[in-house]
Amino acid sequence: MTTDGARSRRQIRHRAEIGAVLRDSSEFLGAQRIHAELRRRDVPIGLTTVYRAMQALAEEGAVDATRTATGEQVYRYCSPRHHHHLMCRDCARVVEVEGPAIEQWTTAIARQHGFAQVNHSVELLGTCPDCAAAR
Repeated sequence: MTTDGARSRRQIRHRAEIGAVLRDSSEFLGAQRIHAELRRRDVPIGLTTVYRAMQALAEEGAVDATRTATGEQVYRYCSPRHHHHLMCRDCARVVEVEGPAIEQWTTAIARQHGFAQVNHSVELLGTCPDCAAAR
C-alpha cells in the first residue's frame, strides 16, 4: 500500500518527466506520443497516468491543449501570455497568434449578456504554405 506522500512524489516525478518531453518538442503531442517517448527514455509510466497528468496540467494552465482535425487532444508548452493557435490540418504545424479583435469581441459579448470572468479559446485550422504547395 502506498502512502499519500509516496503517491504525491510519484506524481511530481511523472509531471517532471512529461514536462521534459514537452519542452524537447516544438510541436503539439498527443498522450500516446508522450507515452511512447517516455518509454523510449525508460520512464516507467502507464498510458492512463499520462492521460491523467496531461488533463491536470491542461486544467491548471501549465500546458496548452487543442484538438487536431481528427479530434485527438494534443498538448504543448507555449507562451504564458494569452494567445490562440493557427494549426495546419495536414502536418499539424502550429503558429501562435494574438487576436486583439477577438479579445475585444469577447469582452463586448460578455458585457452585453451580463457575464463576468469569461474565458475563451480560439483554434484556427487551415493548410500551411508548405502543405498547400505540395498539393
